[in-house]
Amino acid sequence: MCYHAPMYVETVPNRNSRPAILLREGWREGGRVRKRTLANLTDWPRAKVEALSAVLKGIPAGSNRVDAFEITRSRAHGHVAAVVGSLRRLNLHCMLDRSQSRRRDIIEALIVARILDPRSKLATVRGLRQDTLSSSLGEMLDLEAIDEDDVYAAMDWLLPRQQKIEKALAKRHLQNGTLVLYDLTSTWYEGHTCALAAIGHSRDGKSGTLQINFGLLCDRDGRPVAVEVFEGNTGDPATVAAQVDKLRKRFDLERVVLVGDRGMLTSARIRDDLRPVGLDWISALRSEQIRKLVGAGSLQLSFFDERDLAEVHDPAFPDERLVACRNPLLAEQRRRKRNELLAATEKLLDKIVAATKRKLRPLVGQVAIAKRVGRDANKYKMAKHFESEITDSSFTYRRNEQKIAAEALLDGIYVIRTSVSEDTLSAQQSVEAYKSLAAVERAFRTMKTVDLKVRPIHHHLSDRVRCHIFLCMLAYYVEWHMRRDLAPILFDDDDREAARRQRQSIVAPAERSSRALGKAQSKQTDDGLPVHSFRTLLADLSSIVRPTCKPTAIDTPTFEKTTAPTALQQRALDLLHVKLAP
Repeated sequence: MCYHAPMYVETVPNRNSRPAILLREGWREGGRVRKRTLANLTDWPRAKVEALSAVLKGIPAGSNRVDAFEITRSRAHGHVAAVVGSLRRLNLHCMLDRSQSRRRDIIEALIVARILDPRSKLATVRGLRQDTLSSSLGEMLDLEAIDEDDVYAAMDWLLPRQQKIEKALAKRHLQNGTLVLYDLTSTWYEGHTCALAAIGHSRDGKSGTLQINFGLLCDRDGRPVAVEVFEGNTGDPATVAAQVDKLRKRFDLERVVLVGDRGMLTSARIRDDLRPVGLDWISALRSEQIRKLVGAGSLQLSFFDERDLAEVHDPAFPDERLVACRNPLLAEQRRRKRNELLAATEKLLDKIVAATKRKLRPLVGQVAIAKRVGRDANKYKMAKHFESEITDSSFTYRRNEQKIAAEALLDGIYVIRTSVSEDTLSAQQSVEAYKSLAAVERAFRTMKTVDLKVRPIHHHLSDRVRCHIFLCMLAYYVEWHMRRDLAPILFDDDDREAARRQRQSIVAPAERSSRALGKAQSKQTDDGLPVHSFRTLLADLSSIVRPTCKPTAIDTPTFEKTTAPTALQQRALDLLHVKLAP
């Protein structure tokens, strides 16, 4: 009885020459193992011999060997797929241009790169090129052969399309009668060649530097819709007329409620820009206006004995509703800050007193002393709270406790002003609408510092600066939606409706839902996944890589294979409705 085994490759050592590589067949006969040689493979290339051996064993060539494949390149892919997939699910690429083109692909890459790794345009180009790419972005958008001139040409192509894109966003997110949030911020400029850059008020603590201003229009949830760039010395109120024109003419909105802060929607702007075109508004009174209300008796502090919100009326504000609020936590914060600033001012004034009393080269002369006092006393805007006496050889000061006490009475009090009727918005809803401006401030923080890093600006041409800021707005539009979708596995509150219900008063600080507090405490979701910030989650997704593999055992083309996502990564991709290519 014979039993034939399959063919196999055997290496037979030779004493004085190289080993013989033989193709053999084996079988068992009468209890003995017999074999015979079918072919001598000694002269075959090693790769060919290993391939044949693998085939005879019934397994893919080299699949059981650590060195079966050579990884020629490995590119981070998961975070790229997540952002590109989100951008396309929002149909933003079609808003850029309905037809696919290289310029559209470049703009798409710039938006995605601003979210993934905000860098200069030159560094972004370097990351897209075939010879230097570290992620799959350049490959996904077929931009592996690109230079900075291509990027600048694409930016020049995008800017004339800004109005059309913003109109499409407004049509999607703004309707007649809706709330529209508007605010202005600034960022510093590196260089001296841009016509938009000017010495102006810095909101970044960079006083004395060239500034560029830009204003952001958002819907009531803080989703960006339009952005406009202004010269760095433009005041906040001076930008309102352009936004009114944009809402009425470009977006075809006849009835909206414009929400802006007290420094933006001043009485002059309400009178000259909003009332003539019939736009409603929600803003707040300045501190001096609140003091006049108290002096006229229209606002009495006893209103807040049992409640923190009251509607008041004053003839100085006809056809307006005034909603006065008092926040005890805000009052304590302002009291503490004022005491700190008073103490800091006194330190400066003490130095002047010491300078007038020193023996060596004392500070003398009424003019010289007054000049020094004028410079230092108001450094922290506290000069109004001090009384001083200056002679040719001395300087004394004291606090004006009466003025300090009068100001302290209004600590924590703010007054919302609006033209919207009570039938449309209640007092509580009006306050909530004004407080929603915090969403625009979050947008500015994200665009300027946290994620997108719009600053500092290096572009020389004004239109390039405008396009750069527009790109950052589009990137924030994508990120805003991604954050909302990913909220269940981020530290962000994914149950804001519950947080609103448990809030005792709209005047009180906002609260986080119990689910958000649970995530913050346990650092885990309900199903045991780790909770991330948006930035660390993108970093985690970047560990999904797409290596280029080259088989070493056989002469076959290279291929790519995406690594399998972890449970957390798959959850993130599912929330974004993104599927990875195999």
